Amino acid sequence: QVRLVESGGGLVQTGGSLRLSCVASESIFSVSIMAWYRQAPGKQREPVATMVGGERRNYVDSVKGRFTISRDNAKNTMYLQMNSLKPEDTAVYYCYGYRNGVPSWGQGTQVTVSS
Repeated sequence: QVRLVESGGGLVQTGGSLRLSCVASESIFSVSIMAWYRQAPGKQREPVATMVGGERRNYVDSVKGRFTISRDNAKNTMYLQMNSLKPEDTAVYYCYGYRNGVPSWGQGTQVTVSS
């Protein structure tokens, strides 16, 4: 199982930006699916952005045009660039990886957007 560690969360005002990072304990080159999920208080965890095979990207409608998922295989790191943040983006953001039938989760990083 790949160990994942997120960072980059924090408090930001509406309209601001943050970049989340997810560092893997080993090479992510062979990780077939990587994604960012989020969980707001009282709500279920939901996928925000997904990258399949390092190329195909999908986003939940609410973040399209504002968030960008990317990865740097040389640094074993995945990113989530978040622009034009809104209060409804407030949540704990989790990094997710899936390789050879084994899913891995990070511990989460808090993102709070003030109005």
